[in-house]
Formats: sequence, structure tokens, C-alpha cells
Amino acid sequence: MISWLVDDAPFPSVEQALAEPNGLLCAGADLSPSRILAAYRQGIFPWFSAGQPILWWSPDPRMVLFPAEFKVSRSLRKTLRTGDYCVRLDTDFAAVIDACAHTGRPGQPGTWITPGIQRAYRELHELGWAHSVETWKDGQLVGGLYGLAIGRMFYGESMFAHCTDASKIAAAHLARFLEAHNFGMVDCQMRTDHLASLGAREIPRQAFLEQLRTLCQAEVTPARWPASGAVFDWS
Repeated sequence: MISWLVDDAPFPSVEQALAEPNGLLCAGADLSPSRILAAYRQGIFPWFSAGQPILWWSPDPRMVLFPAEFKVSRSLRKTLRTGDYCVRLDTDFAAVIDACAHTGRPGQPGTWITPGIQRAYRELHELGWAHSVETWKDGQLVGGLYGLAIGRMFYGESMFAHCTDASKIAAAHLARFLEAHNFGMVDCQMRTDHLASLGAREIPRQAFLEQLRTLCQAEVTPARWPASGAVFDWS
């Protein structure tokens, strides 16, 4: 059994999360900015499908990426060097989260990025907490990702690509940007082969929480990221 959150009830300890399904902790409450931010600071995130109650998770182990460990393959480095694209930050968050919600993925018949999730994260973006990294080509948005930044911690949520390597280009620039601004870790939530190919790895939940507490203490004023803040030399 899991807890049901009512009104402003606090989250239960993540130690109460189920082993199967891995990390399911509780249900209910709302998607207000204060609730979502409180969740992330405790290593918890919302993940549910349309028609389900709001479900909150904290899996063990936890998939993370340390920015300096991002893997740039030979083919991706070649693409990054060509410059046949433009990477921008926070210029069209709404379009990025909408594309993440509507871009099909193999083995995923639907999306967890419901209209309610989109509204919640757009509000977090307006408040300066949620950010987008966008890959543009010939004036069109062709790939990108979004997530939240709290202190020196980034929480990756979703990515999409409408052409080859478009999401990887965004991820590579994000890793460089985070490393340049002393971010310590990216929360990738759960393991996928795609994330592992980019350098992400699993660590025990307890180790994740210990680093999380330190990184979130480095609180900074939330704000839009500079649109040109992801311009790097890949030579």
C-alpha cells in the first residue's frame, strides 16, 4: 500500500517507496509549484498517465549524469563541429514541452506529459525554475529537452528529436553549460539505454540523496537562462 496525500500533507520518507514497481511512493496532492519543488528537493518526482491519479516516485537505484562524464561519440562530435544548427536556451519552452509530449517513441503508445503536467511546468518556467535547451535548424525547432534547476542540481525531464542527433546536440550543450556553471549532477530518474549511451549511470538512492542535499543548498535566484548561453567550441 502507498500513502494518499491530502491538501498540504508532507511527502512520506522515500524509504517507504515500493520495490515493485520500483520507486512508487505515494499518490494524490496537486501539481502546484510549491509541491513540485518540494518533491524534487527530496528526490521525488511526479510520473503518471492520463486517467491516473498523480503518482510520485523515488526509485532505487537512481539514474544520474555527472556533467563532466557526458559522452560525445565520434559521430556526434563531427555533427557538433559542423555548426549546421543553432542551440538556444529558454526561447520557446512551451514548444519544447509540447513536442516532448507529442513526439512518438518506440514502445511508448502514449505520453505521461499530460495537459496538467504541461501547465505545471510552463508555470515553473515562468517562475524561473524550469528551462529548455533547444536545437534549431533553418529556423525550425528540431530537437530539445527540458527540466528544472534548483541550486546546482538539474532535473532532466524529457527530450525529443525531429531529425538525427537533434536531442543529443541539446544534451551535449546542456552538459557543457551545467559544467561551466558548477552544476554537480543531472537527475535522469530511471535507466534507459539511450541515457547510458550518453554517460549516465545508476547510483544508490541514498548516495543520490546525499549529493542532492548538498547541491540544492547552493540556492540561487531562479531566472531565465541566457538564450546564447549554450554556445561552445567543439573543435
